[in-house]
Amino acid sequence: MDLKGLKTALGENDPGAAMHALASRLYPLCRSITGNGVRQTLGILKETLPLTLSEVPTGTQVLDWTVPREWNIRDAYIKDSRGNRVVDFQAHNLHVVGYSVPVHAKMRLEELRPRLHSLPDKPDFIPYRNSFYKDDWGFCLTHKQLLALKDDEYEVRIDSALTDGNLTYGEITLPGTSREEILISCHVCHPSLANDNLSGIAVAQHLARYLSKVPHLYTYRMLFLPVTIGAITWLARNENDLGRVRHGLVLSLLGDSGPMTFKRSRKGDAAVDRAAAHVLKHAGKGGRVEDFIPYGYDERQFCSPGFDLPVGCLMRTPHGRFPEYHTSGDNLAFIKPENLEDSLATCLAILEVLEHDGVFVNLNPKGEPQLGRRGLYRAMADRTDGDWNEMSMLWALNLGDGKHSLLDVAERSGLPFGNIFRATEALRACGLMASADGLEKHNRENGK
Repeated sequence: MDLKGLKTALGENDPGAAMHALASRLYPLCRSITGNGVRQTLGILKETLPLTLSEVPTGTQVLDWTVPREWNIRDAYIKDSRGNRVVDFQAHNLHVVGYSVPVHAKMRLEELRPRLHSLPDKPDFIPYRNSFYKDDWGFCLTHKQLLALKDDEYEVRIDSALTDGNLTYGEITLPGTSREEILISCHVCHPSLANDNLSGIAVAQHLARYLSKVPHLYTYRMLFLPVTIGAITWLARNENDLGRVRHGLVLSLLGDSGPMTFKRSRKGDAAVDRAAAHVLKHAGKGGRVEDFIPYGYDERQFCSPGFDLPVGCLMRTPHGRFPEYHTSGDNLAFIKPENLEDSLATCLAILEVLEHDGVFVNLNPKGEPQLGRRGLYRAMADRTDGDWNEMSMLWALNLGDGKHSLLDVAERSGLPFGNIFRATEALRACGLMASADGLEKHNRENGK
């Protein structure tokens, strides 16, 4: 399970470019936590994914929340007295505060001014603002635009609708050998924000396409949700099945040029936390691991104490730590194909650890077995990729006592997980090691 395998399975030489192209197609859509923008986004994903859509009606009680009214918008503008659109939703959908109630009025600048949002310290960026759970309205504009507004009478119109409707989310189940699950989630609710929304969608889409074509141990559950209310809704509707979730990742902010960052689950030492830390350490690219805090993306819902699922968040630069965050500066030029591809490769490396980790037993534990007469030295000499060597085998054998997992061995030895796994596979092939589960089954069947 690696980038080379993905390229072969999908027939893509440049997955980074393909992910950027998907983000470019989705970028113009005006998404929010409900509405047609979400449906259009999921409809595009459905062209390449076996996506099941769920519609949850307004007013549905989901844990401590209620599904809100559905919001859709057709147009919005501020016109000066000469009829010029000085702020235009058609030019950029961040110009309207998300979930704004409909309005059509004329007012002087002094009256309009409290409804206008800008960033004085970032005068060229339009901020992203929303009013999901409070009836309100407003416009966002660059600070330069705000300063250019004259004392005039303005026509203000937001052609929107807040109606009883549905919250929409998408879900894919990709069965594995085991019914135990790895949960992968991204959010689909931000309008025209390339890193904080579309990068996670693009990486998740590529993962799902790949996983649908290759065999795997775990069953993968891929979620495409509106942030917060979407995760809460999904959890409320699937509470009886959560016992199957063994590992999880929330994907976001995966296209910028910062180093990879992993935010641990609430547990702090779950297998996914250890696997991600191991992968980032051995990648040698300055990746960071941060402790869980109950703020951020949907990992805080999955990790809430009543569920406490082992779900971490994989990103590059964390939210709020880059100037473009939640502004029009988070555009398609801000995310790079090579960064998307590196993020995808990191996801695959973490999944590879989770897929292949297991406990193994040295079948010849008294003294060091003779490796040469079993052809293992020759096998090492014939390899050109450097994936395993004598030390990998010796560590695997020494800690192959039925008490240590392969990730334990990798962490103790300081060697990459892949080296330990491939060395163990070579030792199994020549009869020196067996999986603890397989050996236990063999002993039961033979009365040992």
